[in-house]
Amino acid sequence: MVDLPERPDDSFRLARNPLRDQIRRVLVDGLLAGRWQPGERIVERRVAAELNVSQAPVREALRELETLRLIESVPNKGARVRAFGVADMAEIYPVRAGLELVAAELAAPRLAENPRPLEREVEALRQATTSGDVEEQIKHSVDFHREIVRAAHNSVLLHTWESLGVEVWTALSVRWLNMELHAKAADHRQIAEAFRNRDPNVGRMLSDHVLNYVRAALQTRDAVG
Repeated sequence: MVDLPERPDDSFRLARNPLRDQIRRVLVDGLLAGRWQPGERIVERRVAAELNVSQAPVREALRELETLRLIESVPNKGARVRAFGVADMAEIYPVRAGLELVAAELAAPRLAENPRPLEREVEALRQATTSGDVEEQIKHSVDFHREIVRAAHNSVLLHTWESLGVEVWTALSVRWLNMELHAKAADHRQIAEAFRNRDPNVGRMLSDHVLNYVRAALQTRDAVG
């Protein structure tokens, strides 16, 4: 049992944040595994009891998921899972593409000098694709993009990009919309080469790469429909 003090102070906040992050991970894993379906309630009290914690960090984790638009609060009913579809991607991914375009332009000189962080992720993604490890594909695909944003050396840009919950939305897109990461794996190698070769169009190349996920999802939806 995790005992939480009645009056939070700075030390309490620092101690509790990792717990909140762990709970958020548990909730996201539950969503990905299908424990909670769209429209289904996530009962705060029940989650707290299962994890043997108080309701406070569970409530904080749920608020974060609401910020990411994964759940929604319903008056007098608590939190429930939002229905997620291509329309959500069509809103989120253009914002992400715009941020990564700016990041690429800022990061280009640094990544031209040292493209090794990108090349490391490209190789890891290739291995994950070869072995069919979807979890590792998601991880290294997102980490590739994160390395670019970090290389921009702009804390506001990085914070805004992280606030989109890129890893969560990528995982949900793969699990719920059957987005195929392996089909885009070659793009990462070409983008890394563009940075190394100081290609002036690398920002647009990266932005188009992100937007292509949406285009592919829309085409799949229209074909099914």
